[in-house]
Amino acid sequence: MESNSLKVYIRTYGCQMNEYDSEIMAGLLENSGYHLTDNPAEAGVILLNTCYVREKVKHKIYSRLGELKKLKEEKPELILGLCGCLVQKEPEEVLRRAPYLDFILGTSNFYQLPEVLEDISGNHNRESQSGDKYARVVRVEEDRAIPEGMPKLRKRRFSAFVSIMRGCNNFCSYCNVPYVRGREVSRPCKDILREIEELAQKGYKEVTLLGQNVNSYGKESREKVDFADLLGFVDQIEGLRRIRFTTSHPKDLSDKLLEKMAELDKVCEHLHLPVQSGSNKILSRMKRGYTREHYQNLVDKLRQAIPEIALTTDIIVGFPGEEEKDFQDTLELVETVGFDGAFTFCYSPLKGTEAAQLEERIPEETSGQRLRRLIELQQKILLRKNEFLVGKEVEIMVEKISKKSSDELQGRTRTNKMVVFEGRKELIGNIISVKIVASGCWALRGEVSSC
Repeated sequence: MESNSLKVYIRTYGCQMNEYDSEIMAGLLENSGYHLTDNPAEAGVILLNTCYVREKVKHKIYSRLGELKKLKEEKPELILGLCGCLVQKEPEEVLRRAPYLDFILGTSNFYQLPEVLEDISGNHNRESQSGDKYARVVRVEEDRAIPEGMPKLRKRRFSAFVSIMRGCNNFCSYCNVPYVRGREVSRPCKDILREIEELAQKGYKEVTLLGQNVNSYGKESREKVDFADLLGFVDQIEGLRRIRFTTSHPKDLSDKLLEKMAELDKVCEHLHLPVQSGSNKILSRMKRGYTREHYQNLVDKLRQAIPEIALTTDIIVGFPGEEEKDFQDTLELVETVGFDGAFTFCYSPLKGTEAAQLEERIPEETSGQRLRRLIELQQKILLRKNEFLVGKEVEIMVEKISKKSSDELQGRTRTNKMVVFEGRKELIGNIISVKIVASGCWALRGEVSSC
């Protein structure tokens, strides 16, 4: 019978980089004799890998911790830990609000998890024997090098995340990523290629290259390999069929990279290019380092080089000082570009960022109204673009059984659009052709035309 003390529940909040880090922690734990569980009630160890991009997410994490506190009161032997960006940004606040935590690990210390659990397990054993209370483990260091070659327990079978760099040097006024992830550090090219080659040998068909700003890859390195060069090397890996990457910063999207994207067969025709605002005044306040004209020029170049490319973006409304004219500039840019998707948010001040000190705060009611208007416009654009695909044949990689029906499967096109269709489970993991027969805002419906 498997001991509950060796069962670990991991909950991941936030971006793909956090998911990648969780896969590393899961792999390290598996190698140390632990077993993952989806049920926190049966776990001996519970770990939350945290995000801190908005206050709303922070509140959600503390709310979840409150629930887990009750579980820990019922099971005193339960080991409860927190890691990730929230811990890195405000470790003292975390410990003040959740003094019942057994350990916290920063973004540069997460890989020490098995060692930390071994220490805590020993402490718990000694505590039960002597009655003495042992101190929690706190490891929050800055810019600590992350070792290469760590095991990973991948969540998906045919598509994988691969980190190519960590950190960010941009210091946008609203963002705390440079403070919680540190400065940019690129992984050696050979280590990235080795990881992807091993994935291809295991049958993985798609990789998504991750970085806070992949376009900056290699700038601080002595290797003299930039992101365009790296894409070229990855494209040559045998067995790999698709390459995606995120995130790209508009100010660092070079003509060389654009040409490589158009030239390389395995690079998918999709680019997530966060614009954040269509107003030059607001872009300047955000310290984004480009203008709307520069962004529009990039879009024109991309569409000329890759006519079928799908563009998605991030947009913040209600940034301090945003007047109606600034918001209209954003709506006009959204209409002109015609995005295939947009992650849209009301501005949320983050403690310690420059923007949090700005005056001219926009009332929540005004921000909320603007967000609704933006979403309504983007949905109209997306419906129009998706309707255009009806009747066309598209290539999709089948990912999994549909959440809505066990008789249906779902997969993604090269342009990152979700397609739902009736099909056999054996198709999962295959790249097939489907005909689009109906469109919606969030998904397309297809029929299998060949396997």
